[in-house]
Amino acid sequence: MASTTAGSTAFFVLSLLTVCTLVLLLLRYYLPLRSTPAYVTVPVFLAIALPASIVLLVPIDLASSAGTDTDGTRGVTLSDKVVFKSWRVTYWLTFSLTWIILPYLGEYCDSGYREPKARLLYAVRSNGRFQLMQLGLGIVGAVYFFWENGFHFETLKGLVMALAYLWGLVLAIYLMGHGLVAFPRTLYRHASISERLKRLQSHAPKLHDKLTESLDRLDEYEAQVVQLKQRKNGITREFKEWIDELGEGGNVQESRAGRSSAAVVPPVVTERYLAELTRKLKRARHAKVRFLNEWDELVGKAIKTQAILDSKASKRLEFKNTVYDAPRSGLLSRYTILTPYTRYHYHVHVLPALYYLASFITSLASICIVWSECVKFFEQPKLCLVGLTVIHHPSSSRGQIGFAGQLIAAAWICYMCICAFFSLTEVKIWGNRALVKRHTYQESATWYGLQVAKLTVPLAYNFVTFTPPTIYKDTSFHKFLGKYIVLTPLGEGFSSYFPVFILIPVFASGFGLYGRIKNVCGFGDLLEDEDDSEGAVFGTGSWREGRALIEREIQGASGNALGLFSRSAATAGATGTTTSPPNERYTDDPSTSSSASNAPTSTTTNTRSSAPSRTLLADRERRRPRAIPDDDDSGNFFTDFADRVKNTFDSTDFTFTRPKWMGGDDDDEAGQSSSTGGRDRTEGWMNLFGGRAEEGRVRL
Repeated sequence: MASTTAGSTAFFVLSLLTVCTLVLLLLRYYLPLRSTPAYVTVPVFLAIALPASIVLLVPIDLASSAGTDTDGTRGVTLSDKVVFKSWRVTYWLTFSLTWIILPYLGEYCDSGYREPKARLLYAVRSNGRFQLMQLGLGIVGAVYFFWENGFHFETLKGLVMALAYLWGLVLAIYLMGHGLVAFPRTLYRHASISERLKRLQSHAPKLHDKLTESLDRLDEYEAQVVQLKQRKNGITREFKEWIDELGEGGNVQESRAGRSSAAVVPPVVTERYLAELTRKLKRARHAKVRFLNEWDELVGKAIKTQAILDSKASKRLEFKNTVYDAPRSGLLSRYTILTPYTRYHYHVHVLPALYYLASFITSLASICIVWSECVKFFEQPKLCLVGLTVIHHPSSSRGQIGFAGQLIAAAWICYMCICAFFSLTEVKIWGNRALVKRHTYQESATWYGLQVAKLTVPLAYNFVTFTPPTIYKDTSFHKFLGKYIVLTPLGEGFSSYFPVFILIPVFASGFGLYGRIKNVCGFGDLLEDEDDSEGAVFGTGSWREGRALIEREIQGASGNALGLFSRSAATAGATGTTTSPPNERYTDDPSTSSSASNAPTSTTTNTRSSAPSRTLLADRERRRPRAIPDDDDSGNFFTDFADRVKNTFDSTDFTFTRPKWMGGDDDDEAGQSSSTGGRDRTEGWMNLFGGRAEEGRVRL
């Protein structure tokens, strides 16, 4: 027995080390670890590593309370004392990161102030309104809890844990329900090569417009910085140093001072204006990097997908080096495993079959989870499909869980978390937050870490309740968290009956209800459906327009096809869509490639880091939505006359400007509004609690 305990402890320690290593690699993929401060890296690491350890802790807790008696099938078990303390440490650290540390840290990173004290006060003001909402909800819940159980410390702790679980479960059920449908559907759609290319082309116009808007917004803020640098009077020495730092952080040029007419600098420069400008400038620069990377990635995928389609004629596939490919380094880059013929079969036959198989397996798993959520409140173990897969010894009076059951339980929890986190990339209410390779904004990193910490605990306890009550009620997880959730009849009923509402996001995503909601209320763009782009016309994001944009980007002889960023002329012919003929000699060995093919790769590193060129941005005016004439309906006199009258009223400016002798002060008010630096803030006491425009951001 001692050897078994020692082996379980060693396995648990090695698993934790493996999880920590994987989390570090994940952070290294999205964040520049050398330039990211430790006060950001450490909380984000803990916000991901602690929930990942819950995936290990839940199966160990289940096996420790319902382990087998056979040595061959006995799982990894720990003592109840160790498991309970592990839950207590993990939960309260996760709770502190979710509700206290990460919200303030995100606003601290997003602040534009220079001094740490000013940034901390900004974070407190920004979170004040949300904290007041939490306090109001807590007071309402406290009245009910104290009425049912009396006023003592255990009741207060149960109130805090129950409210956190309630909000986390509501968000987790919605996101998981949408992901249970969207994730298998994405795998199924990705299997078709032609449909994959069409979806990339359909997404290209929207992405290109976002890239253009981000460059325009960055130009506007940089123009303000240039005007501030040119001003000689009205700026203190400290503010001049601040402005010089803003100019050093990007590609601010003196010749671009008058490019943007909307760049108006107030007569008196204040600390609040400079902080707001700094915050907007940082967000604009990260937005530019984000959309540039997304555009390069989209064009690179389109090139490779087109190459796969073209290879069906010759049955030989060879990817050419393009400027959109990531630089390959390391020992593996020197060796080539697949030949053009085997690569063709791998991408045309093997990968689509794997995608179809994965889509089928995940669809079955989604059906099992939805069914288990709906029948869980009946407390019938034989009806819960997820619980039946975990318990491998049903002949016992209470059921037993071995090592195989632990592996299956960990797989179920991982899939539930993957579906919930996958929905975070599709739901469009999170503002401008995104994960960018090596360039993720620090505020975005803290926000995504917060969501991981917030969703994992409710999903883990929701999975535990899939097992029979005779098993999960003996777990340390239930003794620590479950007893506070069921402290009142309202909490017990919520935990049992609310998961049935998973049917709402499942049906909404499965039957395309978001598109119908968009037609009725205009809220359908929160979740985009890729099928809606099939019938789009030119100028509104159709796949034909996207194909034209991608082809112009690839075939631009001047290296500036889109007018957004310059590329080397040597890369104009490197489309990557050519395939080697059947009689061509195999030239897929990097060591035998010509120096000409390597030249674009070296040029890419320099062009991607260079500033984007704006000489051809007027091209987007040509791509704006325009009406397409209908040849079948020529119209008549009445319709033509009505159209002309409508156009007359639409094109006429009926605005009235009062003269000064009538008290007109529109121009003065406009100047005063511009002097505030574009701030859209509510006056009064709400300024103390972050009453400002959040640029589409929603607090969760």
